[in-house]
Amino acid sequence: MNKRRISIEDIAQRAGVSHSTVSRALRDNALISPKVREEIKQLAQEMNYVPNAIAQSLQNKRTNTIGVVVTSIADPFFAEVVEGIEKIARPAGLSVLLSASHRNFEQEIAAIDSFHRRRVDGILVADSRISKEHTKQLTQIAVPTVLINSQTENQSEIFHSVAIDDRLGARLATEHLISLGHTAIGYLGVGDRSRSNQQRLEGYRIALAEASLPQNTDWVAISDEDDTRTSDVTTGQKMLSKLLTAEVTAIFCYNDMVAVGALLACQELGILVPRSLSVVGFDGIALGSYVTPALTTVSQPMLEIGGIAMQMLLDLLEEKTVENRVLSPFLLQRRSSAELQ
Repeated sequence: MNKRRISIEDIAQRAGVSHSTVSRALRDNALISPKVREEIKQLAQEMNYVPNAIAQSLQNKRTNTIGVVVTSIADPFFAEVVEGIEKIARPAGLSVLLSASHRNFEQEIAAIDSFHRRRVDGILVADSRISKEHTKQLTQIAVPTVLINSQTENQSEIFHSVAIDDRLGARLATEHLISLGHTAIGYLGVGDRSRSNQQRLEGYRIALAEASLPQNTDWVAISDEDDTRTSDVTTGQKMLSKLLTAEVTAIFCYNDMVAVGALLACQELGILVPRSLSVVGFDGIALGSYVTPALTTVSQPMLEIGGIAMQMLLDLLEEKTVENRVLSPFLLQRRSSAELQ
């Protein structure tokens, strides 16, 4: 037989006080003296009282949940970002609900709408495609919202954001290859017209220009998948041959998964990395340290990105002043890049 759940009325009867007095004491209401509050809390603990989460949320108009939208649950980059989010959310008593947009604007809006219907307290959106042009869709986002690495150049000013400096990261990668003596450096990108792809390509070109190196259009390989981008590893495998035909000696890849695809293609073609071709990625996911050779990459502080975004959301919930953040990546040199032979 199930034991009956202890209620506030049970505690009130045992303590000889009113229901409202117990309720206020358990919420640390200043109308109740510290001594009485402590006595009632102690009694509640002895009676194994468990608060009714649903009743509390209705009373506080909070559900103690937040919604997180990522492009893909399978992407190791977002796995670390979400881990960073949870490290801040969990101690704050917040549960995290996760949804995937698959880099699709309609699915992103649908995920946000679903979170609204679940009455989440706030929303975090990674790689958002929402821009100022989507006025109608923006009006439905009625809870504090923070964007992580927004993929639109004209991000709406009503949102707060955390982002990585993509141009700086691309410059670090390209400058690293230049320092190793490479002058024919390729860029292997994705074709989803994302802000990150555009800015990393710009950073690559800026580094070449500052080093007075030529910019050959054949050295840039962009997948023609456009908005149907699926597997970044497959993109790296398929697109590498174009850069090899252009006789580059080094390549900077849009992200680590693309770089892993390029490394797989090199193995299939018998190309030695880094002796015949140096490869650099972007992100710093754990997988990069396990491939052969270990991947040189531009590392994003993924846990920090998630943690900062979550803390921003907590501050917004407490109506504190919040400023947007742009974080700097750093180069992590491993064995996939070497001096030009």
